[in-house]
Amino acid sequence: MKKKTKRMLAVIIFLFLLSLTVWVGYTYLGGRNGPVFAFIKDPYAHQDWITPSGLQCPNAPFIIPSGGYIGYLYEDVFQLARKHTGIDIFGGVGAGEMPVYAPYDGFITREEDWKSSLILRIPQDPLQPDRQIWVYMTHMADRNGNGLIDQLFPPGAKEVPVKQGQVLGFQGDYSGNPKRPVGVHLHLSIVKDDGTGHYMNETILANTLDPSPYFGMDLNAKTAISGPVRCRISVGID
Repeated sequence: MKKKTKRMLAVIIFLFLLSLTVWVGYTYLGGRNGPVFAFIKDPYAHQDWITPSGLQCPNAPFIIPSGGYIGYLYEDVFQLARKHTGIDIFGGVGAGEMPVYAPYDGFITREEDWKSSLILRIPQDPLQPDRQIWVYMTHMADRNGNGLIDQLFPPGAKEVPVKQGQVLGFQGDYSGNPKRPVGVHLHLSIVKDDGTGHYMNETILANTLDPSPYFGMDLNAKTAISGPVRCRISVGID
């Protein structure tokens, strides 16, 4: 290999590694990770970051399903080539202490093997009534997989009717690995219907919807301003 070619290859490798270092630094040390880690470490020092449960922003159909700091947003990136498909609300308390409420009227299903998850079927999307949508909520179990979901929704429960504001369970820190629990929080994704009455795979971004208009907040990482998320029209929680 000629010296010039070797030099060019070395430069390309260096630039790639530099770019990767910058990305990792921003993703894991900057961006929204910094505030999230700060809140988990000392939530009492950041009470002004909290969005209260039950809050309904003006002209928004959904209520905030659980209190806490809305730390991670839709389309946030904290893994290579993978975007976050929903929002994460960090309660700032222990597992089993922060209630989770139904964001809207609908029908709850809990699959037989779901330890920490529920999905809410909404027959008519309040923003587009000619379609059905689903709201997936998870991490409602402690680090050992002990469920924190209300007894009305045992494993295998299907189509249990619920009203907006009804208690569904509590935030937990279940990750699937007791040695590596996540911070206590609720993950929520708005999931598309597949056209045959079934929810799509919520881990794929294209199968989900931007939650911003449903909550009346800018919850998209691409457009959200820095700082705690607030209603687009102020309701006096600042």
